[in-house]
Amino acid sequence: MINYLQRGFEQSEFEERTARAQKVMHNMKLDAMFFTTEPNVRYFTGFHTQFWKSPTRPWFIVIPAEGKPIAVVPEIGTSGMAETWVDDIITWPSPRPEDDGISLVADTLNMLPNRYGRVGATLGIESHLRMPINNYLQLTEKVNKEFVDISLAVHELRQIKSQAEIEKTREVCRITNFGFNKLPSYARVGMTEREICKQLRIDMLQEGADECPYIIAGSGYDGYDSIIMGPTDRAIEDGDVLIIDTGAARDGYFSDFDRNWAFGHASEQTKAAYRATYEATTKGFEAARPGATTTDIYNAMWGVLEANGALGNDVGRLGHGLGIELTERPSITATDNSVLKAGMIMTLEPGMVYAPGKSMVHEENIVITEDGAEWLSVRAEPELIIIK
Repeated sequence: MINYLQRGFEQSEFEERTARAQKVMHNMKLDAMFFTTEPNVRYFTGFHTQFWKSPTRPWFIVIPAEGKPIAVVPEIGTSGMAETWVDDIITWPSPRPEDDGISLVADTLNMLPNRYGRVGATLGIESHLRMPINNYLQLTEKVNKEFVDISLAVHELRQIKSQAEIEKTREVCRITNFGFNKLPSYARVGMTEREICKQLRIDMLQEGADECPYIIAGSGYDGYDSIIMGPTDRAIEDGDVLIIDTGAARDGYFSDFDRNWAFGHASEQTKAAYRATYEATTKGFEAARPGATTTDIYNAMWGVLEANGALGNDVGRLGHGLGIELTERPSITATDNSVLKAGMIMTLEPGMVYAPGKSMVHEENIVITEDGAEWLSVRAEPELIIIK
């Protein structure tokens, strides 16, 4: 029996990911894929280190049209990369600003069979190159192949999660639910947003999270406006509504959902807004099934919010993909129209402005299954919790 809570993945997981990427390469007529960012390097190799926090050294992975990935990494990372399934590890004594691995990457790409003369790199939507642009331009001059954008193709590869990935997400959602469930036992009028969020982080870490890099909060009397700037040192007062949205991580996989609480009392208008976002989440869940689209989910949720007097939604979308990054493609919008497939992990995040300067946002995490969807987070209470 597979222990999904075990750290890392079996080698077969990386073999399958690489094989899928190579199928894409065949369809797109590519000789190789070239990766520079932590999520993509980790996805194809399993190389998982906090050293990515340092901007000094670049890291490169080349996936050829056939065979295993090739790592071109600073010498300091040799032993760590050797612990992965990658055999071919090329190194240099970085930092070396005059040629920080660029010639080695160019040689690696030039030595590959030149069937199509094209190399894929993440150059487009919701992606970036974690290397100086001047170095990238030098690389394109040194390599006898055309560089083309594969960002959408890579997003689509990573959207379909394996069972192991799903279980890792389920576990970090459990940890996040644990932290949220403890909050009413200590959060009180007079505490600041920052103090409450600090205790939430402690509880999630003690329950098994590796890190809690994303904890935002917003509060205000009988409603909140901004949901991305906190937590702040604002003290909670009687009659306030508090939202906390958090993404905890365990073994490289994120949760991302929020909870709302009122302190002392809340108006019927605010309670009704909470019920509306809760009902919208239900309708979004019911619409989430293979063959449907992200826009179908959006319409199902926005229809509820609009019917309940929504003045607008300043978040820009009503959910998104989730995985080894806190937010991944696709987005749940009126125009996204991405087709849902089994294995996609999504957030449902209906939000509405229900009065001038007052918003209500609710979020849960789900996975698309063969015949519908399944909750990964344990749903919030259907009524706004009031902390006395």
